Amino acid sequence: MPPLDRAALQAAAAQMGAPLNDAATTQLLAYLDLLARWNKVYNLTAVRDAAQMGTHHLLDSLSVLAPLQRHADGRALRLLDVGSGGGLPGVVLAITQPGWQVTCVDAVAKKTGFIQQVALELGLKNLHAAHARVEQLSPAAADVVVSRAFASLVDFTTWTRLHLAGQGVWLAMKGKNPADEIAALPADVQVFHVEQLQVPGLDAERCAIWLRPA
Repeated sequence: MPPLDRAALQAAAAQMGAPLNDAATTQLLAYLDLLARWNKVYNLTAVRDAAQMGTHHLLDSLSVLAPLQRHADGRALRLLDVGSGGGLPGVVLAITQPGWQVTCVDAVAKKTGFIQQVALELGLKNLHAAHARVEQLSPAAADVVVSRAFASLVDFTTWTRLHLAGQGVWLAMKGKNPADEIAALPADVQVFHVEQLQVPGLDAERCAIWLRPA
């Protein structure tokens, strides 16, 4: 598969129900380029191939945009992306939704340093980075706490509960439906929706687990 170009990115986003305007498309491709360049020095992700970065990171992160837009229902969301790594999905969501406030949290300083550099170079005033363990961070009052390949559902919800706003929810991006993780959840955490995600060019199962305090 060739590296993701402008036309392919816009076609894939439209296929996932989240069409991109020209400005967002330009910024997403610029972010992908920054990620590839920084990765050579700072080892932000194990994925090295440019084409794979496009599908496994950028498009995979974009797959939750339409579900989040439906959840927002026109509201400006405050998002906390925990275990964000190189900014996935947080940077992607900040680029595509400039009205949302997005904070990316990671315990590795070089990763949050990269996210701060992305915010600076792309002029993303709504994108913030926090170098911390998420359970030690000041409460974020987030409408949605999101994670992608971060931890088990039990650990994810336990460590981040303090960051939910009054009506806040969790959104965990997973591969196959993690039935064992769902079964292990405590009684005070409710799964209210499991959404199958289709990522163009990615031959793997993906789903989004929506949870809230019971």
